[in-house]
Order: sequence, then structure tokens, then C-alpha cells
Amino acid sequence: MSVTSPHAPPLQGDRPMPPVGWLSTSALGLVVVGGILLASYAPRVAPLSLATALLCGAIVLLVLAGALLARIKDFAWATFANVFKWALLAYVITSGMIEFAFVHDHTRGSSLVLVTLMLVVFALSVPTTIAFTVARFADPR
Repeated sequence: MSVTSPHAPPLQGDRPMPPVGWLSTSALGLVVVGGILLASYAPRVAPLSLATALLCGAIVLLVLAGALLARIKDFAWATFANVFKWALLAYVITSGMIEFAFVHDHTRGSSLVLVTLMLVVFALSVPTTIAFTVARFADPR
């Protein structure tokens, strides 16, 4: 429980924020399920309709999270950018390693395209969630 005086400025975390973290985490969940679905069929050909639907849903959620994030006023953008760039570096490397494993296992065609797009969403959603969570509680000044 926090006690603040009526004249003290509200804490950054006390302000209402859009559900950016929830949306980007939900996008991550959808691509993880889609990736597991595709990987479970390897080396056979996986049914692509469900994986495509999951990917489309994830993209919609991630774009919505980005749109809501861009509309936030009085936000610690410098902190967000600093955290985002380093988390993005880590997740691009991780995504590249996962992509290599699929290519090495001879995944080709539409399945490889879906996996690649899912890895792009993965590499963007996690850094977005991390950076938003850190910047949300940082001083915007």
C-alpha cells in the first residue's frame, strides 16, 4: 500500500496505461502455439491453415499494441528505446538460431515462410513487452 499526499504528483505506475504488455504477450502466445504446431509435424508437411490464422491474429495484436503505444503521452521514451534495442538484439539472435534449426531440418516452402514470420513476431513482441514494462515505471523526464 502506498501513501501519497494530495499534492504529490502521481507515480508513473499509477497512471492508467493501455494494455500494450497484454497485447504483445498475447501475440507471443499465438506464435508460440503456431510454432509448436508446425514443429510437431516436422519433417512431414504441416497443415498451414491453423498456423496461418494464429500468425494473422498475432500480427493484428502486435500492430494494435504498437498503435496504442504510439499514442501514449508523457512516457519514458528514452528508457523504452534503450531497453527495446538491447532486448531486440537478443531476440533477433535467438530467432536467427531457431530459423537456422528449421532450415537445417530441411523445412521448405510455405512452412518456412510461416515459421520465419512467426519468428519476426516473436523477435518484436518480447522486446516490446519488456521495454514497455520498464518504461511504464520509469520517470518520463
